[in-house]
Amino acid sequence: MTTAAETTSLVQSVDWLAIAPPVIVATVALIILVADLFLPQQRKPLLGWATIAGLVAALAFLVPLRDGDHSTFCLTAGTGTGTACSYTADHFALIIQVLVLGGALLTALLSLGDTRKLPAGEFWFLLLSSAAGAALLPAARDLATLVVALEVASLPAFALVGIKRGDRRSSEAALKFFLSSVVATAVTLLGVSFVYAATGTLHLTELATRLDDVPGQLDTLAQAGVALTLVGFAFKTAAAPFHFWVPDTYVGAPLPVAAYLSVVGKAVGFSGLILVTVIGFPSYADVWGPALAVVAALTMTIGNVAALRQTATRTRSAVRLLAWSSVAQAGYLLVPIASAAYSSDDQIGSTVAYALMYAVVNLGAFAVAALVSRTSPDNRLSDYRGLYATRPLAALAMAFFLLCLAGLPPGIIGLFAKVTVFSAAVDAGLGWLAVVMAVNVVIALYYYLQWTTALFRGPEEPEAAALAGAAGTAPTLRVTAPVSLTAAIALTAAVGIVLSGAPQLVLRFAAVNLF
Repeated sequence: MTTAAETTSLVQSVDWLAIAPPVIVATVALIILVADLFLPQQRKPLLGWATIAGLVAALAFLVPLRDGDHSTFCLTAGTGTGTACSYTADHFALIIQVLVLGGALLTALLSLGDTRKLPAGEFWFLLLSSAAGAALLPAARDLATLVVALEVASLPAFALVGIKRGDRRSSEAALKFFLSSVVATAVTLLGVSFVYAATGTLHLTELATRLDDVPGQLDTLAQAGVALTLVGFAFKTAAAPFHFWVPDTYVGAPLPVAAYLSVVGKAVGFSGLILVTVIGFPSYADVWGPALAVVAALTMTIGNVAALRQTATRTRSAVRLLAWSSVAQAGYLLVPIASAAYSSDDQIGSTVAYALMYAVVNLGAFAVAALVSRTSPDNRLSDYRGLYATRPLAALAMAFFLLCLAGLPPGIIGLFAKVTVFSAAVDAGLGWLAVVMAVNVVIALYYYLQWTTALFRGPEEPEAAALAGAAGTAPTLRVTAPVSLTAAIALTAAVGIVLSGAPQLVLRFAAVNLF
């Protein structure tokens, strides 16, 4: 018979402030879905501005959470540190939510002038739905909520990739993304079931305790569960050998969606990977630590070597190079997580700092690519040659973003982020991984600098003659860009410049302690 005290302990008190950011985004998504049914075609642009307003409101509700001490949906009454909770809005969750909501906001700015041929209502609804799942995931503290948040973030993304109706490349990209992701999710769910069978709990803090004392006959089951659980999150991060979907998906998706996947999709994968390894599975660091170190080395090497092979005249080669570059960057992001297995969870701050830098400059690079695609739909690397002559500010911004990704001045924030990741590997005793990273950074310099120098070269003679016209005028690349697209480029460039002037702000902001 249940006593009154036991009944009281089962009553859930909901901290609405803690869950406000993802709830606001999800609510606005539903409002937009319904409003789309009643708005006439000429009023559809209002849906985009409503999306931006919703994301700004969600970001505003992160300010009261900056103390990082909010938990809800707990097993027992109260929110003490010893209580197992399903949702915790701590400092780590706050940082990742800033990243994903800010990334979704910039994606919305990129998309405002690019949804003319897309179903506006469905596009904004899917973007917000995915962003709601992405904002939920870093605060999740049990495996069930993590998997649900991962799928809420992923399922709308499949539809976003294939939203260009009648486009064969878009449909093929969506199908590849969907099939590979479904397989990864199935493997992850199998791993979660193994972990639950071995421990009897899904809460990460409880898992950390119970995995310390797994009976001998269940140890193999627990190890298999740990390994399989990581597969789904490794897929989302585009880590090798789960990276094969990235180039075709980015090329087939609308450019704003590719930008969204490259930043927010990665943030989802890395935050989930950090939570399950550092909080849930510290007892099995000898299993996931070496595995992630090897995966990091493979990922950065495969990404950089594939980026080197991109030819300037290939259709969509600029987007394809950014896709392979994002694979290589994922390898760098994995290094501090692997290092945490050998030292302490303080190394995670390096991953978070690098992710913040990468989000800003990669979104900026995609914004410039979206600008170029308005006059050069093929978006080849050769289309960027001589960009400085026609759009000097856009060329300077693109050069800055590429130098940040390469880790060269004046992109100090990129150099700073790479040094912190390199230091994490050295401090953890992973000297061989630090060497692999150093070699890959040098390899990446070639294609980043090649693209950067092309921005300031004159056009080749045959191309110049073809584009000049009968009157001998300069190549016509002066199509007016939407204000929202210009704002996205200016905003990312401004943030990158500020952070390059004070890079220590990133590491201070990204300093996290998950225990």
